[in-house]
Formats: sequence, C-alpha cells, structure tokens
Amino acid sequence: MITAIVLIKTRVDQVPEVAEKLAGIDGVSEVYSVTGEYDLIAVVRVREHDQLGDVIPGRIGKVDGVEHSETHVAFRAYSRHDLDAVFDLGVD
Repeated sequence: MITAIVLIKTRVDQVPEVAEKLAGIDGVSEVYSVTGEYDLIAVVRVREHDQLGDVIPGRIGKVDGVEHSETHVAFRAYSRHDLDAVFDLGVD
C-alpha cells in the first residue's frame, strides 16, 4: 500500500465543500481540516505508485476550489496503534 499526504490550500469559505468533494474520491481515505499554512490534509492510499497520478493531479487537483497542493509520499509508517497490536499478539 502506498500512502501520500496531500496538503491543500483552498479559500476559507470553501473548506467544507472542498473537503466533502475530496472525501468522495476513490483512493482518498481521510480528509482533515487543519490550522496553519494549509486548509486541508488528504490522506491518499493506493495499491500501486502509478495510481497516485490518477488520484492526486488527476482528481484532487481538478476539484473546484483547490488552489494549491503539496504532496508527500510516505515510505515508512510508525504507529503506536500498530506497535500495541504486535505486543498484544505476544511478539517480542
């Protein structure tokens, strides 16, 4: 599974509408409204690297209201939830 974090700028008055449109795109697993330089963060999860192009510039970039985006592709995940699950299985 390939994960990308997409930081998105939009007009402040369009945040809820843009977030809903983004959440409806196949490959987008979560959308967060956030404070700071960006207005939204979308988490994209796809099976193959080539699919990122279909989802991010092909669909996210074309959503009306998306003014700018910056994409970060994850290469390793560190999750407390995952670590707790491993210890629950008795793995050392």
